[in-house]
Amino acid sequence: MAFTTSTPETQADPAILTRPSTTSPGPVTTTMNLLRDSRTKRPTFTAATGPTAQASPTSRSPYAEVRAVVDNHDNPSTPCSTVRAWVIGLFFSFFLAFINQLFSIRQPAISIESNVVQLLAFPLGKAWEKWVPDYRFHLFGTEHSLNPGPFNKKEHMLIAIMANTAKSLPYTQYIVWTQVLPQYFNQQYARSFGYQILISLSTNFIGYGLAGLTRRFIVYPTYCVWPASLVTIALNSALHNDRNHAVPGPFKKIYSMSRYKFFMWAFGAMFVYFWFPNYLFEALTYFSWMTWIAPENLNLNILTGFQNGLDPLMVPAFSTLNRAFGMWLFGFVIMGVWYTNTWNTGYLPINTNRVWDHFGRLYSVSRAIDSHGMYDHDKYMDYSAAYLGAANAIVYGCFFAIYSAAVTHVFLFHRYEIVMGFKNLWASLRRKTRDTSGQYKDVHNRLMGVYPEVSEWYYLGTLLIAAVLGFIGIAAWPTYTTVGVVPYGVALALIFVIPVGVIKVMTGIEVTLNVLAEFIGGMIVPGNALAMNFFKSFGYVTCAHAIQFANDLKIAHYLKIPPWHTFMAQMVATLVSTFVCTGVINFQVNIENVCQKNAPMRFFCPGPNTFFTASVLWGTIGPIKVFGHQGQYKELLLGFPAGILLTVALYLCLKKWPKNRIIRQFHPVAFWYGPLAWAPYSFSYAMPSIPIALLSWVYVRNRYLAFWSKYNFVLSAAFGAGIAIAGIIMLFSAQWARIQVEWWGNEQPYLGCEGDACTIATLTEDERFYPWWDGSAIPAP
Repeated sequence: MAFTTSTPETQADPAILTRPSTTSPGPVTTTMNLLRDSRTKRPTFTAATGPTAQASPTSRSPYAEVRAVVDNHDNPSTPCSTVRAWVIGLFFSFFLAFINQLFSIRQPAISIESNVVQLLAFPLGKAWEKWVPDYRFHLFGTEHSLNPGPFNKKEHMLIAIMANTAKSLPYTQYIVWTQVLPQYFNQQYARSFGYQILISLSTNFIGYGLAGLTRRFIVYPTYCVWPASLVTIALNSALHNDRNHAVPGPFKKIYSMSRYKFFMWAFGAMFVYFWFPNYLFEALTYFSWMTWIAPENLNLNILTGFQNGLDPLMVPAFSTLNRAFGMWLFGFVIMGVWYTNTWNTGYLPINTNRVWDHFGRLYSVSRAIDSHGMYDHDKYMDYSAAYLGAANAIVYGCFFAIYSAAVTHVFLFHRYEIVMGFKNLWASLRRKTRDTSGQYKDVHNRLMGVYPEVSEWYYLGTLLIAAVLGFIGIAAWPTYTTVGVVPYGVALALIFVIPVGVIKVMTGIEVTLNVLAEFIGGMIVPGNALAMNFFKSFGYVTCAHAIQFANDLKIAHYLKIPPWHTFMAQMVATLVSTFVCTGVINFQVNIENVCQKNAPMRFFCPGPNTFFTASVLWGTIGPIKVFGHQGQYKELLLGFPAGILLTVALYLCLKKWPKNRIIRQFHPVAFWYGPLAWAPYSFSYAMPSIPIALLSWVYVRNRYLAFWSKYNFVLSAAFGAGIAIAGIIMLFSAQWARIQVEWWGNEQPYLGCEGDACTIATLTEDERFYPWWDGSAIPAP
């Protein structure tokens, strides 16, 4: 589980850039890169180019990182799709969907990851192995057993795959939020369960079609390592290794505590501690101690504030994150925009993801639309244009840059892999057999060749059924949206899924298509926010889910789980997750004051707020008025050439200095990804991860590799589980009963600008500002 700073505009996970161990390859658990000395002949990971390798042997993987955690042998008779695996997997699918959806609107959000499930499922599987009788029965002509013997790695990973699938929440929840709540579009028909479940099933399942079609590009090839997936596999291997070896560690001591004992101690400690920052002593959460010196000092609050400030002055001693560097650097750009009142941002909070009118108030979209929710030009002209805060405006410019950087990067560094994928896809369709050419001849493809493959037709059929559900959901309710947004969105995903997937499998960075889909959707269906939202959902989610599901396919590929077992596990877990999440949403929308400043349990809804902002900008008003040649934010389109130029510059530098380690660690896509975390989050949310990453991934891993391998992921999972369980108990006990602890530690974090966001320029009740600031406010007519 983790605190996440992602919003609908920033869904991808952080990418960690680490310095490698010089003693042992160890498991690759970085999501960015693992550099090797440039003089060696071993395969390497670099931030710029991803993995490189010589010829792929058929007896083992050519990558040391894969060899360290993935077995190069398999026993096809090992039970996998067992009653035990399905029962435990379904339980955790329900559990993850419920918890992750419930806390998805919290700021910051709380989510449980699949590695936590791996740890929690292990004792359940072992208990089942010990206590459940070996009762046998026949189903569909096959004999099944309630207890097929020892709880094995394949069963365990199938459970983890189900959990990983179920944790993916329906993206259409944001459509429901913005439709139902009165402070948004206030369209109450969206409360219909039938409407919600149809559009949720459609967007959740439609990504499977592309996941199956892209297997030959981002799953089967040997160079598609998926570094982040090796973390999951390493944990699985560790749990099923019965030997508890003592390992040398810090302070010149030998550590013999078992992983599970360590997990329970760490879990208990975090469970107790989390009550303090989350409920009893909130100043520990919003520890902006410098603002406490002078809560009314605007400049001090802006520079060092946690909630409504920036905090960009804390420079890490050694930046291990391209993302953190990009976020920190653009913090100064945001300050420059705000202090100069560019785009009237001085009248607005500096770091907000809301959309505002020219009175400095939250934008009331009902004053610019008709009774059908469509754009009304006369009402819009009588009301106001839409305005963005400084941070949010810069975020959109960086989104433009990351799209052009991603396409340019794939073309310059990975065009060979793209061409090879198309060749093998065409060859496999002609032969109608599993891929046997080129890079696909590694040991894992050879071992997986004994299992029947799932035909592309099944994936395509899933895509078509999901599209039909989307057609029904859109057409059967008064959405005033053409069903054409579904195939248009899928077409957008089809164009980008391979380039985005190649970057993901080699670097761990996922480029999301949400803003690009908004841009195109707003052009196709101008003035209709809901239609744009549907286009965005089908365009963005189809690609994002395809990448996520392909990741699960790669994990199953490494563990030698039969493809049909993986396919069915994903399908069932997605079905369970969709119904559970839809039920939780119907509970959440009825919580008093939800998504408002006085919301209980920090249910401030950063995701729905960002989604609503995008709906107004790209849907109701449209990209032409906002970013067109006469739009006040037209300069942000310079992000497109900026992304290209930075990537080309890196390519040329690598050509000139191919062995320079600093250049090889820089990744232009990750750099542009960093600033996307702004609005509503500040650098304060990113800063704590830097020393932790340096301590764990650089210091401890390089000096105590065995200690790090044994305890690192267990500690992460234990802390995550402790936060989740403590948060649930707090929510349904003290917080639900509205029991408040009133004292300095819970009041100080909300004084001054940290409570109510400050602005550098002010308006009276009778003033407004115009699109281009001339140094003074304009009296309202």
